[in-house]
Amino acid sequence: MASRRINESEKTYLDSAGAASGPSGKSNIAPAVPAAVIYKLLGFTFAMITAPISIYFLSLNSIFGGNSTFAGFTAAISANVILIAYVVVAFKEDQSERLAEEQRQKKSD
Repeated sequence: MASRRINESEKTYLDSAGAASGPSGKSNIAPAVPAAVIYKLLGFTFAMITAPISIYFLSLNSIFGGNSTFAGFTAAISANVILIAYVVVAFKEDQSERLAEEQRQKKSD
């Protein structure tokens, strides 16, 4: 017996719940993360990759005269500045979302 027949008393959950009727409410098809957040992340990612490398090579010969230690230190500082800028932008965005939500709550009350 390769397959087993289901009796009327052994209906599955979907059969008994009425799967043919469909979902009860309107589905939310909005993306989980807004596009503006993705664009900011991509911009900071691009800056995090290109800025330290270009600052290293630009400062290596033009500013520090071949001293790679100081050029590396300058590149590390630029990476930290970009990282701190990203954190600040993320906090400000979170605050603006919170303020907008409070405005909606005040209007609905």
